[in-house]
Amino acid sequence: MNEQMQAETRVGIEALGLYVPRYYVSLNELAAVRGVDPNKFAVGIGQELMAVPAPDEDVVTLGANAALEALEQVDRSQIDTLIFATESGVDQSKAAAIYTHHLLDLPRRCKSFEVKQACCGSTAALQMALAMVAQKPTRKVLIIAADVARYGLGTAGEPTQGAGALAMVVSSQPRIMAFDSEWGSYTEDVMDFWRPNYLDEAVVDGKYSIKVYLKALAESWAQYAEESGFDHADHSRFCYHLPFTRMAEKAHRQLAKLNGLEVSDDTQIEEGLRYNRIIGNSYTASLYIGLTSLLEGTTEDLTGHRVGMFSYGSGCMAAYFSGVVLPGYRTHLRPNRRVEQFETRVPLTVEAYEAFYQHELPRDGSRYLTPQHETGHFRLSGVQDHKRLYERASRSAKAAPAHAAQDVALAG
Repeated sequence: MNEQMQAETRVGIEALGLYVPRYYVSLNELAAVRGVDPNKFAVGIGQELMAVPAPDEDVVTLGANAALEALEQVDRSQIDTLIFATESGVDQSKAAAIYTHHLLDLPRRCKSFEVKQACCGSTAALQMALAMVAQKPTRKVLIIAADVARYGLGTAGEPTQGAGALAMVVSSQPRIMAFDSEWGSYTEDVMDFWRPNYLDEAVVDGKYSIKVYLKALAESWAQYAEESGFDHADHSRFCYHLPFTRMAEKAHRQLAKLNGLEVSDDTQIEEGLRYNRIIGNSYTASLYIGLTSLLEGTTEDLTGHRVGMFSYGSGCMAAYFSGVVLPGYRTHLRPNRRVEQFETRVPLTVEAYEAFYQHELPRDGSRYLTPQHETGHFRLSGVQDHKRLYERASRSAKAAPAHAAQDVALAG
């Protein structure tokens, strides 16, 4: 393929899939138990509900469930590469992508690996995917972003917790969005949020992290605007990384100020915040869950509209980029399924949520069967000889004893 043909190749999102745990806790109830004003959560950070993974869910099962939806409209034999972005990895060596590759029955020729850079790992995966497809337009790349946000019980970060997964197929036959080729980036070695190997919970300097987030937004936007020639008015909607919903409002005001606007138009972001309010932080998935929320929730036809996107990963790396919504995009989205996903979730008491939180797999690798809870199509069934066991969940066997589950896949 010559350079002119490569330049004309349009690359973007062909299909999307979203999955959230089937359990949640109300932040009003959490506030009551923690003895704080509920407005601190509802108004202060803009959160209402917090998705809580069951003990038999992890990023592999979350990601596989999201990917299953994305692959409904795609021939999975055409998937050339699977890139799994997470900061909640299940193994220091073996990629979550390998387990997921098996659960999804992807082709043996499909390259599969994991990437990490805090919440920006998914965007790094997207940049790789766009380059891969531009180089060879017959490729299709499956990106999975899945995470479980975890802080200490009773800490300031606790109400921002959440969990979820977003999968997207990137190809030269996009049906939902085509990405612009100009990007802005920013990297700086800072300690605003991190999780050492010996901790299960993240460590965060919240006020400092917000400061770095906004600095990274300014720097990456400046490069993006310089290289693209686009200004604020060229964008109809905006999506931001969402550690908590109010952060997008702070960021949008900052971006308006950077562009000489006295007032930010919050209608440009509000539909992209709906899902996050009732899920919580999903780290690598949050920006793209926000994009899905925007596309599925906006009544206006966004065909031909440009959406600006800011991805931030603590530590830190950030990117600013954009995409144009394609004709017919609505026929490839599933807003009705999303309503069902959210409305059929199961509420937890704070006591039950804490029990889920405190559940641990054995650290000595001994045989253990995880109690079965309500999940999607896949679950973590246990551990044996230090090997994680995954299986297809029987939807007719919800809450059945773990030993009743079938089709155990020993991955290791």
